[in-house]
Amino acid sequence: MSVEAKLSELGITLPEAPAAVAAYVPWVRTGNLVMTSGQLPFQNGQLAFAGKVGGNVTAEEGYECARICAINAIAQLKAAIGDLDRIVQIVRLEGNVHSAPGFQGQPQVLNGASELLNEVFGDRGRHTRTALGINEMPLDAPVQLSVFAEVTD
Repeated sequence: MSVEAKLSELGITLPEAPAAVAAYVPWVRTGNLVMTSGQLPFQNGQLAFAGKVGGNVTAEEGYECARICAINAIAQLKAAIGDLDRIVQIVRLEGNVHSAPGFQGQPQVLNGASELLNEVFGDRGRHTRTALGINEMPLDAPVQLSVFAEVTD
């Protein structure tokens, strides 16, 4: 099954790839590697949630934010290469969770992104990952993540 067909089966419509919000580009390709800039949980041009996970944002809402970030990252990959079936492997996911003091559930929050990538890309979606908790986040976003993907011509 194609990646686009899998997205459709899951009821996911990719948004336009979000524009950069500062002095950087949304993605870079070097050789057979595409790296996205940090993706925030934007839906229809607005943050889906704002604040700190474990504070005013629940872990479940953080999980949903990570899923939205992953959808935006997939949209960036599509903007970079056109055909998502050209993705050989999702290599790495790097995630930051805007965490309230004492919150240590960053891995479970980022599972929202990891599980989606695994579901959409199958074995090609299995990746390495970093899950960090940070004190402050751009635009007060609960989650930010970057995706590295190996692609083919």
